[in-house]
Amino acid sequence: MAQHWQETLPVDQYIVTSGGLLHDYDRKVLTFLYQPLIGSVCLSLYMTMWAELEENRLWSESVTHHNLMSIMDMNLKEIYHARQKLEGMGLLKTFVKNGEDGRSFIYELQPPLTPEQFFLDGMLNVYLYRKVGKNQFLRLKRFFSDKSIASDPGYAEITKAFQDVFLSVPPEALKSNPDYAVDLQAEEGNAFIGRAEASKIQIDPGEFNYDLLLGGLKESLIPNKAFTAKVKEAISNLAFLYGIDALKMKNIVLSAVNAENEIDIDELRKAARDWYQFEYQDQLPALLDRVQPAQHKAGIAKPKTKEEELILYFERISPRQLLIDYSGGAEPSKSDLQIIEEVMFNQKLLPGVVNVLVDYVMLKTDKKLAKGYIEKIASHWSRKKISTVNEAMQLAKNEHRQYLEWAEGKKAPASGGKRKPVRKEVLPDWFEKKSEGEQNQQAGAPDHDHDYEIEKKKLEEELKKFKSGR
Repeated sequence: MAQHWQETLPVDQYIVTSGGLLHDYDRKVLTFLYQPLIGSVCLSLYMTMWAELEENRLWSESVTHHNLMSIMDMNLKEIYHARQKLEGMGLLKTFVKNGEDGRSFIYELQPPLTPEQFFLDGMLNVYLYRKVGKNQFLRLKRFFSDKSIASDPGYAEITKAFQDVFLSVPPEALKSNPDYAVDLQAEEGNAFIGRAEASKIQIDPGEFNYDLLLGGLKESLIPNKAFTAKVKEAISNLAFLYGIDALKMKNIVLSAVNAENEIDIDELRKAARDWYQFEYQDQLPALLDRVQPAQHKAGIAKPKTKEEELILYFERISPRQLLIDYSGGAEPSKSDLQIIEEVMFNQKLLPGVVNVLVDYVMLKTDKKLAKGYIEKIASHWSRKKISTVNEAMQLAKNEHRQYLEWAEGKKAPASGGKRKPVRKEVLPDWFEKKSEGEQNQQAGAPDHDHDYEIEKKKLEEELKKFKSGR
């Protein structure tokens, strides 16, 4: 898995360009509609790049990433992760060229969706509703809408058409003028300055098993022509948004077929939303339903050890699904989901990292999500810039003694009181003896001053003393 320093270095040059003229109104759209989803750091990066463009031009000067780090007062890893979020949200396209003088990048800013496109998107609007709540969502809709002419009856349109006002030039007049043959296209290598249409968020259709869906619909009377490109696009997005597999999608598609044997996309969205709210007690999906991003996965194809199997497991499921697995299939409580959501958004931890955190805390606190404890560890991991499952597991091993003190500090008895018996220390499955290679590697590293086995023995001795009251 590539690290940020393998992708970008401070000395690498970059140029900012734009897919079209960005308007001042776009700032409001980005601030109020996109910022709740991508965060203030991503918005700051977009605005900083935008400021580098000259007014009414499409290209900035070439500068190094060190310049960007200085302006934003951020390290390159934070900028790299913010850049990836902008790319995933469709707000940025990145191009790279390797030359003799090193790498150079082109960052092409993409215009945001219009308010109408955003609120009718079918995916982003659901995330926004889930993030800001009903009242703020309705307020934003009112903020980005206004009275239309159609709402004021009594007026009739009398606008003249082009042909009613202007006369066409006869073809003979054009032929007599040699200038008519001038090439009307922009010069080679150039493009007209204008406004590019914002592209919607589209999930890769390959992520959804259409063969299984169509196979289940063979006995129905839905013709194949009903699955137009727009319908397939909607199915892919809804499957990703609500976590619907091909077998469950079959009934949802059938409920959206109209009298003309066509699939009504609005009805399809409504049916998918109703299914999700019925399954999950009227909740709407949040970004915590997502899984570990591909660029932060370990790239393990076939796990060879139990630890690698757990890494794959933590990378493939969402934090919500992990809680469901812990409870044997029961839906987690709203309070537990809220704790996880706050950790993901406030501490900016990725889903796989949160899975390791939840697994560790649940076993340390007798399968209870202690809010203060999980937030304290999450804050530590956030400061350490932990972004992969493996990094989280290794840090938990190295800092286990400190985390134990945090946990026991909350349970410390008052002075003069009787000590309660301490239950046997429980550790996650992945918290096992390190391999010989890892021990040898740490033996020569100056920043690791204790061996895992020695630490474990010390821990057991301390627990014995604690139990005996000494």
